[in-house]
Amino acid sequence: MEEKIHIGSKIKEKLEASEHTVAWLARKLNCDRTNIYRIYGRESVDTNLLLKISEALKFDFFVYYRPEIKCD
Repeated sequence: MEEKIHIGSKIKEKLEASEHTVAWLARKLNCDRTNIYRIYGRESVDTNLLLKISEALKFDFFVYYRPEIKCD
C-alpha cells in the first residue's frame, strides 16, 4: 500500500528550509499569507497552484507523485 502524501507539510518544510517567510511566498503567489497557512493543512493542492509554488521555491513538488519507473 502506498503512503499518502501530505503536500501541505512538504511545502511548509521546503519554505522553512529556504529561509523565506510566509509573507514572501504569499507575495509570490499573489495571495494573503493566511492562504499559505491553509495550504499547509491540505493533503492535496491544485496542479496550477502547485506549479506556482514549485517555481517560487525552486523545487519540483510533483516529484512526490511520480512512481518509480521500473526498467527491465
